[in-house]
Amino acid sequence: MATSEKAPSAGTKPGLKREIGFIGLIWASEGSIIGSGWLFGAQGALAAAGPAAIISWAIGGVAILILALVHAELGGMYPVSGGTARFPHYAYGGAAGASFGWFSWLQAATVAPIEVLAMITYGQHYSWAHGWEKVEGGQHVLTSSGIAVAVGLMAVITAINFLSIRLLARTNSAATWWKVGIPLLTIFVFAIAQFHTANFTAADGFNPYGAKGILSAVSTSGIIFALLGFEQADQLAGESANPKRDIPRAVIGSIVIGIIIYILLQVVFLAALPASQIGHTWADSAFNALSGPFAQVATLISLGWLATILYLDAVISPAGTGLIYITGSSRVSYGLSRNGYVPTAFERTNKRGVPWVGLITAFVIGCICFLPFPSWRSLVGLITSASVLMYAGAPLSFGVFRSRLPDAHRPYRLPGGSWMSPLAFIVANLLILWSGWTTDWKLGVAILIGYVILVANRVFKMNPITPQLDLRAAQWLPVYLVGMGLIVYLSDFGPLKHPWFPLWWDMVATGVFSLIIYYWAMAVALPAEQIQYMIDQVVVPEEEEIL
Repeated sequence: MATSEKAPSAGTKPGLKREIGFIGLIWASEGSIIGSGWLFGAQGALAAAGPAAIISWAIGGVAILILALVHAELGGMYPVSGGTARFPHYAYGGAAGASFGWFSWLQAATVAPIEVLAMITYGQHYSWAHGWEKVEGGQHVLTSSGIAVAVGLMAVITAINFLSIRLLARTNSAATWWKVGIPLLTIFVFAIAQFHTANFTAADGFNPYGAKGILSAVSTSGIIFALLGFEQADQLAGESANPKRDIPRAVIGSIVIGIIIYILLQVVFLAALPASQIGHTWADSAFNALSGPFAQVATLISLGWLATILYLDAVISPAGTGLIYITGSSRVSYGLSRNGYVPTAFERTNKRGVPWVGLITAFVIGCICFLPFPSWRSLVGLITSASVLMYAGAPLSFGVFRSRLPDAHRPYRLPGGSWMSPLAFIVANLLILWSGWTTDWKLGVAILIGYVILVANRVFKMNPITPQLDLRAAQWLPVYLVGMGLIVYLSDFGPLKHPWFPLWWDMVATGVFSLIIYYWAMAVALPAEQIQYMIDQVVVPEEEEIL
């Protein structure tokens, strides 16, 4: 029987605390969804797909909603801290659990630096911030002084996380009320002040780049990145006051609110653009050079008071999102340590119940990201791919729990779960496909680095728990990772001039491959007794430990 988790040592006390209510949970997810994505997403999507970007947002919204519904059932069933990193562990054992745990942590730890980059880019409005960025290759990249400022902002966000989870939830809730209110205000004011319906067919037309442009925009322009974050309620499940009731509602509610806001933002941004900002093509129009898209458009249409508010929001919204992702990354590393994948140091908490080693680690990694990824758009693709790869573990775990543990208590039961689960897995892999080879090969490098870390932890025995690898249950994993990489490389989204899989056929190939991997994974998953044994080791004891 696999030994997977342990009782806390004295060094881990006082432990996490169940102090977050429903509002705190939904605002944790919503605060992650409404971040820098709303400040830049509409601009990037319009350049990538033209006005058909509205369709891109709808496709992205449906895709993320499908994945969110799967997470809602899982989070209600097993409300443990860092849940998205731990569900695959219970279903497939050590090798798969370690892999998806690394994907989850990588995604969470790299969001805070991208939010800091957004703050600095919008800050170019002020003369005293001009030295922090320069334009290279059409992108705003950090200078040496900008990197220093970025590190300082990361330090502030990290320091706030040393508050108790109750104070942190209140801080984030207050910020999220603002973060949701300002986009809604912008939507209303833009729609009233200036709404040019002719813009929908201006430049090179409504859909100048065809289906490939619409689909590419979903992953590469910031659409999926903007909609990420619903899983934060799952990550904080171990600190929820009433997790089985509140987590499903928070996960589903946050993504529905986010989808509506983002689609409306795309519509009003497009309709408000002055003619001077629209050229002969959407890809080369003047609006692409705006460093603060919504604020600068507000200025152009004589809404200076709104522009002032938007520049202020460009600090509050990204800072709030970065704040909650730093929180989430420390909880993911806490969960990985309890599974035995990373050193036990990550379980250490201070007197306020904050896993401080995980916070410091996330701060350091976030600062390192400023070096190879010095601009907002350069980091978006990596985070998007890491996120959907992390999300892919949820439908696989969902399918296993439905087949192996059919009678387990499910506070929220997803209707049509038998077909929604493989569909969600296909959706996750399509998002990876649409991210393109330029992004996905970098993700492959990050995955290899993660395996080096996980192996080192095991070889040097930095955690007394040595989970069984359960290689038989994870036999599909290397085929999945390598196979997806090959499909992307050989697809219309790869580097080949004459791809093996032209547009549409590459999606068919992804769908067929996804189903093969899905049902293979279902067949070799751990037996019900072993799954229940590992769950009993963590869910009940962890609920008893949390104060």
